[in-house]
Amino acid sequence: MQVIEQYSYIRNTKYVYTMNLHVVAYPQLSQADYELIQACRKEHNSLYSIIEPHFTLVFSVPDMEAADFIGEVRKRAEGFGPIDFTFRCAIITPDVISGYYDAFLVPDEGFSKVVRLHDSLYSGLLAPHHRLDIAYTPHLSIAASPDVHKIKKIVDSWNEKEFAIKGTISTLDIINYENRVISTIEQVVL
Repeated sequence: MQVIEQYSYIRNTKYVYTMNLHVVAYPQLSQADYELIQACRKEHNSLYSIIEPHFTLVFSVPDMEAADFIGEVRKRAEGFGPIDFTFRCAIITPDVISGYYDAFLVPDEGFSKVVRLHDSLYSGLLAPHHRLDIAYTPHLSIAASPDVHKIKKIVDSWNEKEFAIKGTISTLDIINYENRVISTIEQVVL
């Protein structure tokens, strides 16, 4: 991984370290819905203790200067405004990178707006980092396992009853993810 130069906007100091940049959106949820999602994640998602429930909008970009990345995200997110969504079902998705299977909550309402935001973020400087061989589905991950039957049981337990988890995406967090540690670099308000 390339070492890049980063400037701290808070302290106006210069420091150097490696970065693995992503863009995530931590949705605003009711406390009850948050606790329901976290209970499932705690039991079935290894990222539970690393990152809060989130939508990933830009996946790993290890070779771009943070200032350029931040500027591009700000530019491409401009004019979107907050995105309201509603989850009404869970789905199984194979992870082509890890070989695991994921259980995702996927929004009915808000789906197209999240897709358009994702596509906008990847339309300029980030275009070379867009994995076109992997379909993008807006989601919040609740479980992951190499055992597809385990994931199927989790998805079935969510889908056997009607539910509607409503939320809003109003900010994007630009994060660095290194050695299973998340640090927020910048937050962009939609």
